[in-house]
Amino acid sequence: MLTILNDHVPYFQQLFIHKLDPYKTESIEFRDCFMHPRIIIAALKGGSGKTILSLGLTAAWREMGLSVAPFKKGPDFIDSGWLFLAAGAPCYNLDPFLMDENQILDSFLRHSDHGQIAVIEGNRGLFDGLDIDGCCSTAEVARLLQAPVLIVLDVTMTTRTMAAIVRGCQVFDPELNIAGVILNRVAGPRQKNLITEAIWKYCGIPVVGSVPKLKENPFPERHMGLVPHQESSRAQKAISWAKKTVSDNLQLARIREIANRVPPLDSIRASVALETYAENEAWRPRIGFIRDQALWFYYPENLSELEKLGAVMVELNAISANALPKLDALYIGGGFPETQAQSLADNALFRNALKSEIEKGLPVYAECGGLIYLGENIRLSGKHYPMVGALPLDFVFQKKPQGHGYTILETCDQNPYYSVGKILRGHEFHYSRAVFTASKEPVHFAFKVKRGHGIDGEKDGICRKNILGTYTHVHAAGESDWAKGLFKAALEYKKTAKP
Repeated sequence: MLTILNDHVPYFQQLFIHKLDPYKTESIEFRDCFMHPRIIIAALKGGSGKTILSLGLTAAWREMGLSVAPFKKGPDFIDSGWLFLAAGAPCYNLDPFLMDENQILDSFLRHSDHGQIAVIEGNRGLFDGLDIDGCCSTAEVARLLQAPVLIVLDVTMTTRTMAAIVRGCQVFDPELNIAGVILNRVAGPRQKNLITEAIWKYCGIPVVGSVPKLKENPFPERHMGLVPHQESSRAQKAISWAKKTVSDNLQLARIREIANRVPPLDSIRASVALETYAENEAWRPRIGFIRDQALWFYYPENLSELEKLGAVMVELNAISANALPKLDALYIGGGFPETQAQSLADNALFRNALKSEIEKGLPVYAECGGLIYLGENIRLSGKHYPMVGALPLDFVFQKKPQGHGYTILETCDQNPYYSVGKILRGHEFHYSRAVFTASKEPVHFAFKVKRGHGIDGEKDGICRKNILGTYTHVHAAGESDWAKGLFKAALEYKKTAKP
């Protein structure tokens, strides 16, 4: 048993690397009394402005010389991408549906350790969850992390009523530390003063910022939120605008003081099994992942888990690369390939090279945008854009989401990555609908959909050769079998593949 006491170096970096057996399990107990400044930016509903204010606060503190560790509550990958841009550091998702309490604490402790202050952006309304008890809500994460909460209030056409609403939140969950309020879309000084005084009188907490109604909003929007920063040529200018907005209208010193007044987090956990592998380059598999303007969504933990197992990660660009390097497996994450359909279609050299390797048996795990890329065509605005053609599917894009929310999948058939009977939790967000095309060979589905939509409302995880393509995104911090399955498939392919 290895026990680490009062040491903030991530424990996976301290494990002994075994060079005898490529598979080795270490059981560790991690103890730490962790006191780190932290703040949660929440709201009463979506569209209140918490994302822009979280970005501006992060960027403003960064400009002041503070290293900020950003987090996003929930599975959202677009907001987390913007937070990464604002902080200059990876943003990690904290999701009670995808992760248990220990996994959330572990992720927070690991990844906030390298920052001086942690900013956690909530999602939806503060108490909004999956059921009447608020399961998987922002409030649940706030209680777990013992983090002070700032509520962003859209005060349009209100005054004293805002105090009643805040007081209601306090009474609704007395265990929650609602430490302050930010007023947004304020019409003028009179409204600001009335609301500020009322909240202090009836709630006993300060208003730490007041943002006026703003005519300008440089953040591009699409679907139900922001456009990914990868698609915006003015992303840095938008961050600068948010930074100035926050610096001009929020009490940064007071917010930092609130973030500093936190109790220690005791992260004592039961033994955690970690698999480590030898660093012998001869056996380490090469696992590729595509990251470009079309396909870019990967939870940071998903890539790091593969690296920790021993994989050599190879970044690829499906838009610009004209060849496929030697790989033992490929992981294709999500994104919005429809926005780059022409560019993906134009790169026939890469598409054809990938299809050739797939036909030879290359293991490929593809999520959402990756699934679409492996299909025959993208059908968009009356046009057909050819994709890899490794799966007998066309993808037709609709005006409304075809799948949106958390998913639960039961593994019901053989596949290269999961054992039959395995239950997976993930999430999906797609506007595309899969349409089957003519196939010369049978395909089957790995998953039965118990919650969500998947490919056809009942099934997900289409399998052909060593491909598994699914609309569901999994989070490696909550689903350890995912990385192990892909890694082992890569090892097997490496052993059997012809040079």
